[in-house]
Amino acid sequence: MTEDNGKPLEDNTPEEDQASDNKPECRWYSLRVISGKERKIKERIELEIDRSKWGGFITQVLVPTEKVYKIRSGKKVISERNILPGYILIEAIPAQLSGEIIQTIANIPNVIHFLGKNNPIPMRESEANRMLGKVDESQEAGEAMIEPFIVGETVKIIDGPFSEFVGDIQEVNEEKKKLKVIVKIFGRGTEVELNFMQVEKTS
Repeated sequence: MTEDNGKPLEDNTPEEDQASDNKPECRWYSLRVISGKERKIKERIELEIDRSKWGGFITQVLVPTEKVYKIRSGKKVISERNILPGYILIEAIPAQLSGEIIQTIANIPNVIHFLGKNNPIPMRESEANRMLGKVDESQEAGEAMIEPFIVGETVKIIDGPFSEFVGDIQEVNEEKKKLKVIVKIFGRGTEVELNFMQVEKTS
């Protein structure tokens, strides 16, 4: 086995590289649905995939969400919010997405239609990557605040030495989850630094 006859290059070609050349490419499709019903529809589609043995060519069904939180009575309440209300993303092999499959999914209650209706149009790769990247970022970065604090907003302090005082937000540090609040003490404005959990919105 010498280099000059080119054999080692042929012999060392990884099998998975050869296999990946023959592997059909998956694309993402957007399915328009009734807003608020996304999770239920996702479950129905996944049941249909199992029942009809479509798992080989419908590879993922995704409701794009991000983690968000509110502060209620000094407690952090975490929930998930849809990034794309009224849509479900479906990853599938285009050549295998037959009329029967399209029709079956379109007939599920609260499904409106695929983008492209009976001839679903795959999402542009850049658009799909942007949307999926947003979901990944949310998983890695932790939760975003669903009702952010705003400079000038009035808040009530619920913890610490200034508990029960009301003041106006002067500065918001989202990264450190801290606020600077101007509280009136004996008629004079005093700046107090607090974390997000020590205040609540007054409205």
